[in-house]
Amino acid sequence: MNVALVDSHCHLDYPQFADDFAGTVARAKNAGVGMMVSIGVKLTTFDQVRAVAAQADHIYCTIGVHPHDAGEEGISTPDALIEKASDPKIIGIGESGLDYFYDNAPRDAQQESFRAHIAACRETGLPLIVHTRDADDDTMDILEEEYEKGPFPGLIHCFSSSAALAQRALKIGFYISCSGIITFNSAKEIRAALEDVPLDRLLVETDAPYLAPVPKRGKPNEPSYVAHTAAKLAEIKGVSVEEIARITTDNFFNLFTKADRNNLLALGDGAQ
Repeated sequence: MNVALVDSHCHLDYPQFADDFAGTVARAKNAGVGMMVSIGVKLTTFDQVRAVAAQADHIYCTIGVHPHDAGEEGISTPDALIEKASDPKIIGIGESGLDYFYDNAPRDAQQESFRAHIAACRETGLPLIVHTRDADDDTMDILEEEYEKGPFPGLIHCFSSSAALAQRALKIGFYISCSGIITFNSAKEIRAALEDVPLDRLLVETDAPYLAPVPKRGKPNEPSYVAHTAAKLAEIKGVSVEEIARITTDNFFNLFTKADRNNLLALGDGAQ
């Protein structure tokens, strides 16, 4: 395969990558990954995220507060995000959203912070990276309410929700990003939901170091493994892997308009 994939969501600043960062980047290139986005989860650790993005032209980052951290680090206004958004390496806002599965932060704090991230997207034009778990209705209610105040771009990251959520997200112009979850035996309903998502609204990601896809289950995930997710998505959509690479990479640049396509690595043959 000579069409580069994009890992649209990973966490390269996490300690799992510290000892072999160069190897991680090299393996990603060898697997056909031409660009990576390292996602911010706390403002207090953003400098580490930004430092990782500075390591290579084809690594970008985002800034935001994960719903798990909304209790201690959640924001009530978009000001801190807007202030940083002009940084050429920051191409998105988030990840933010709602997580009622773990409930690591009060739900009202999650919702307030989520709305502040949306306001930052509306102001800057940068896309919103949405995390949602066991919170489909509230997530979409907030997105739809805020969209009525003024449009903003975004995606549902690591899609593991219902077909109903996917369709509601598509109606406000959002994209759906597929992680290694789609390769799991238990993900039949998720795969079924993806059958009805248009090809021009799909992205791929790893969420590394989490959620390693089949056949890498049980190992720390890394960006190179996005090739396995792309292969499964190609199977679900009934197209070639090269076509999935071409489409999802085009979709990435259509959404993340600040990312410079000239920084996409030129690749030879062969994602493994």
